[in-house]
Amino acid sequence: MGRLPAWDTHAHLSGVSGSVPERVATLLRFGDRLGIERIALSMGCRFVSHPSPDELRRQNDDVLQAIAAAPKRVLGFVYLNPQHQAASLSELDRCVRDGPMVGIKLWIAMVCSRPELDAIAHRAAQLQVPILQHTYFRTGPNLPDESVPTDLAALAARHPEVSFICAHTGADWERGIRAIRASKNVYVDLCGCDPTAGMAEMAVRELGAERVLYGSDAGGRSFASQLAKVYSADISLEAKRLILRENLRRLLAPALKAKGLEP
Repeated sequence: MGRLPAWDTHAHLSGVSGSVPERVATLLRFGDRLGIERIALSMGCRFVSHPSPDELRRQNDDVLQAIAAAPKRVLGFVYLNPQHQAASLSELDRCVRDGPMVGIKLWIAMVCSRPELDAIAHRAAQLQVPILQHTYFRTGPNLPDESVPTDLAALAARHPEVSFICAHTGADWERGIRAIRASKNVYVDLCGCDPTAGMAEMAVRELGAERVLYGSDAGGRSFASQLAKVYSADISLEAKRLILRENLRRLLAPALKAKGLEP
């Protein structure tokens, strides 16, 4: 099997050095070696877990600058903090409705099963964009305000019209897959942990290949180590094509078409 084209669901500017355009150039240079056609970036050059409204704007401005540096290659997910609902909805309008971004990123500012997330999910449905939610089942206690996949399943049940992405498949991916298995509007991305054998196979077996997405978590992880989960998996070539590119392209198609961009 030769190299397959890929769209990276989950990447960051952090972990890469230089100005924003320099970071983008570095990511794309490495991505070119491995068939990465597009990368979806979220959050800015530094991670802030509970960003203020001003910090949210700075973080999203970094991603807007990254998109401007390579508009045909870089996709953007607006970073929001449900603790600041009005500011988050304003950023959502600025960056998605009126700007070039095509998704939403939520990290660890608030456990995502809480009702404060409903306004963001409702707006995501109106704009037809997916929500990428960080999720972790840790071996020890979770971080304050950090979500687990069961939290995301609860949110998704309240908003069946929204597509959600369970980032990192919950880290403890066997538990994560089971936690969202019945949630048909929840997808998983495979990024952020070591390229353990069996991860992609279980996701495809339990969820169907149509609900599994490739992600790298670059610059914290490499493109190659995360691609290995898909390339080495004992799944069909068609399943690999879906995971690497076609599923994300389908999820983002409404937003891309609304902006006159090629899905």
